[in-house]
Amino acid sequence: MISPLEAQELARQGRWQEAEDAYQRILEGTPGNVEALSYLAMTSMERGDAARALGLLQQAHALTPTDASLSLRIGLAHEAVGDSASAWRAYEEAVRVNPEHNLSRLHLAAMLEFQGELDQALPHYARAIKQAQALGRWLDPATTPPGLRPLVEHAVLVIRGGRRGLLFGLLEPLVQKYGRASLARVEHCLRIYLGEEAPVYADDRQRPTFLYFPGLPTSAYLDRSVFPWIEDLESRTPRIREELLRLLPTEAGRERVFLNAELESHNLSSTVDPPSWNGYYFYRHGERRNENHASCPHTSESLDSLPLARVPRHAPETLFSVFTPGTHLALHRGVTNTRVVGHLPLIIPEDCALNVGGELHAWQEGKVVVFDDTYEHEAWNRSRQTRVVLIFDLWNPYLSEVERAALSDVVVAIGGFREAVDGA
Repeated sequence: MISPLEAQELARQGRWQEAEDAYQRILEGTPGNVEALSYLAMTSMERGDAARALGLLQQAHALTPTDASLSLRIGLAHEAVGDSASAWRAYEEAVRVNPEHNLSRLHLAAMLEFQGELDQALPHYARAIKQAQALGRWLDPATTPPGLRPLVEHAVLVIRGGRRGLLFGLLEPLVQKYGRASLARVEHCLRIYLGEEAPVYADDRQRPTFLYFPGLPTSAYLDRSVFPWIEDLESRTPRIREELLRLLPTEAGRERVFLNAELESHNLSSTVDPPSWNGYYFYRHGERRNENHASCPHTSESLDSLPLARVPRHAPETLFSVFTPGTHLALHRGVTNTRVVGHLPLIIPEDCALNVGGELHAWQEGKVVVFDDTYEHEAWNRSRQTRVVLIFDLWNPYLSEVERAALSDVVVAIGGFREAVDGA
């Protein structure tokens, strides 16, 4: 009796008919041979006999029900015989068995779109493309198999159109209420985000990692005169520091800024002790930390009087930011120039500083500094004492109220789309 290895060798040599005959003999001797069933199903599909291929694949699937590739091929066979509903179920099963099986997800998305379920298809298309491209596949024609290119290209167009429709659709109520001119810069921002236009930076040092808003004045540090609340906040420094000093001896309410050791080791260093950056948050990713607000009522009231960049589930970030002795935060960039970052220095030993865009700033206790964190920036505490500043995210002061409202909706929608893709 011929062995599977011999049949494989015939196929490798391109002796297709002999390989098929060999697998047929193997199957006759061992009806449950999955390899033979799969090979014969492939040759049947190539001949246009999808019904026979489907029967063979279903036999193989009964023996190996967790093989996503088999479920995909069953779906393709169902499509070939005109049974879309069964194809849909097969693709869903393949994705359930192996969420990383991008080809199955791509076909599931296409089937959902065919059935008129574009809203469901879009996140599957996006996740399939995202996962494949992370592996270096489907990036361009050279990394995409020729037979798959039309479907991949279609998926890319669907994703672009779906995201564009989602984001621009959010602006329409505001356009109707305030006029298109009031949203012109937001629309320009979206075209840049979607890759329809290239960003043109007024200052080459500025490079947001996520969202660039054009037409805003640029500088590493913002002029104090555009913030009418600064002097009032500075006058509150003694009481804010008193509340901080009551918190500092305890760990209650304190959180690590970087949530894992890998990020900490990549971003933090020290010349004295193991580096540490942690904080007492008042808002984190837009979520209110009620206990810290209750512990520091004056700080809480002071923060809530500011034009904080409020975006549900995203912003602001406000905290007592604690650098232990020797801690150095490496150069990095912020996500968007639609917000700026304020610091109220509270405990500043010697040799502590902030470097934004190559411009050095030495903190002074009680003196607010506001900077654009989309410029590459770093901070350090080279002393042997703890350094603390109150950090707060603000809307860029050169945005209108309408633009702020639109941007809040846009960021929430982008985050929601990402969650839908990850959860698809």
